[in-house]
Amino acid sequence: MSKYTSFPEPTDDHNPFQDPAVTQHSSNTGYATLDLYNPFDNTTGSPPPYEASCPPAPPIPAQTPPSRTTPTEPRNYGSYNSQTAVNVTSAELVKKQEELEKKAQELERRERELESHSLGPGASRQNNWPPLPSFCPVGPCFYQDINVEISQRFQRTVYIIYYFWMFCTCTLIFNLISSLAMFCVDPSGGVGLGLAILWALLFTPCSFVCWYRPVYKAFRSDSSFNFFAFFFIFFAQVIIFVIMTIGIPGWGFRYEPVRED
Repeated sequence: MSKYTSFPEPTDDHNPFQDPAVTQHSSNTGYATLDLYNPFDNTTGSPPPYEASCPPAPPIPAQTPPSRTTPTEPRNYGSYNSQTAVNVTSAELVKKQEELEKKAQELERRERELESHSLGPGASRQNNWPPLPSFCPVGPCFYQDINVEISQRFQRTVYIIYYFWMFCTCTLIFNLISSLAMFCVDPSGGVGLGLAILWALLFTPCSFVCWYRPVYKAFRSDSSFNFFAFFFIFFAQVIIFVIMTIGIPGWGFRYEPVRED
């Protein structure tokens, strides 16, 4: 029994940490740990350097490129007030752009006007009215350019008067064609056809020279005499138009077939 159970004497110098059951589970001496490293032990080599492991860098979030916007497109900043302010700013820019375009047109018109006035009153200008073809033996008799010679605030008025003169001319031509057609049906109405031809040949050039050209010159040079001539002659023209509308028989404005007894 004593050979199987032997206990060391108390006087023996026994280290409990040298027990094989403890040493076989101890850490390996190849690592530079604090409990096994002895700085005064020269028999072993220097411990391996300590390698610090850096933590992995966090992933960089993907950045989406900002959407491109046009200069006039308002950007949405997530606020109703800011969006309204951007819309107002865009409207003001559009309004200013329109004003600049109008000013550019006005400057261009004034440049052309200055060029036309730089020719002087005695300088010759190439006539452009009436617009006749080049093969016609008779050339234009007047120079007319409303966009150049007339101020911009009066251009609309001059255009209306010019269109009214064209309407009167077309009415006289229509009366002539109608009289010619009725003469072809009834040859007894030759007097009416002759008067219709006379009115068309008389009133067309006379109305242009007597009341349209004076009002054109009046707006061009601000002439009071031309305004007076226009109102006086145009009033007489209106009276003649009223007589034409009544249709007095035998005056070339009304046709009545001859009744057979």
